[in-house]
Order: sequence, then structure tokens, then C-alpha cells
Amino acid sequence: MQYLRELVPAAGSLAVLVNPRNLNRGSFTVAEAAARELHWESHVFEASTDDDLTTAFEAMAKRKVVNVAPDDFFTDRRAQIVALAAQHAIPASYYFRVFVVAGGLMSYGADAREPSRVAGNYVGRILKGEKPADLPVQQATKIELIINLKTAKALGLTFPITLLGRADEVIE
Repeated sequence: MQYLRELVPAAGSLAVLVNPRNLNRGSFTVAEAAARELHWESHVFEASTDDDLTTAFEAMAKRKVVNVAPDDFFTDRRAQIVALAAQHAIPASYYFRVFVVAGGLMSYGADAREPSRVAGNYVGRILKGEKPADLPVQQATKIELIINLKTAKALGLTFPITLLGRADEVIE
């Protein structure tokens, strides 16, 4: 949220897109707390079907910025979501890099390749005789900021140089 604040300092409200079928509400709770800390109003919009996405983006067009919560349904429909954000000229942030590659504005989240590497290490350890129950639970350790300058230009936004300097990848 801080990155959105730096990019769109005049924004006074945040729209958070969530899937009501996803029982993990942790990302919304974090987004809501971050919005409060930044003195933004937060508004939740729910979508679990393609039609819901269209309706949600029409309603979110009144908000200054959008955060799309991590969800497999959203990831599968990233092209549609990115197109709707562009159609309504909404600066949106995402959790996964694939949204930015598809034309989204920016993402800040765990490196999606890391879990595969960890899983591969675990398979190797299990094949060498370790018991799965003895392996520690691991969380993502690499968080990455990805920025799409082409999308920013289309939205009439300019990323501050300080924000660009913190990016792990800048797509031009």
C-alpha cells in the first residue's frame, strides 16, 4: 500500500478486490490495516465469477487505487482483470508478478518461483530418507517489487525515482 501511496499520493480511498469463496481473509485484513495506517478509507469488492469482475471494476472506478488480493481465481483471469483496470484507468497493485507481465501496473509479493525450489529441495530430502514430518515449515523469504512503466504511462502516472530504485524488475 505504501508503494501505491507514493505513486498516487492524492488517493484517499483504496478498493480491495477479494474472492468471497476464498476462506483465507488474511490478505484483506493486512490490506485494511495498511489502508488505515495511510489514512485511507478501504472498500471491499467481491468477485467470484467473470460477471462479478466486470461489475466490481465498474464500481471500483470511483476509487483512486485498487489492490487485488492473492487468489487462484484472480490469477487465472489476470488478462481480464488487467484489461478491466486499464479500461477504467485504475492504478492497481497485485500480489503476483504474472499480473505485471500481463500489463498490470505493479506487484509486490513473494517470488512465485521460490516455493517450487523449496519443494524440489524437500522432495530430494525425502528421497534421501528424511521423514516429511521432520521437515520444517517454510515461508517465502524473497519479496519482490515489479513495475510496468508502459502501464504507468498509459495511466498518466510517473513512478518516483526512489520507488523505481527499489524495484526488483522494471518492465518497459
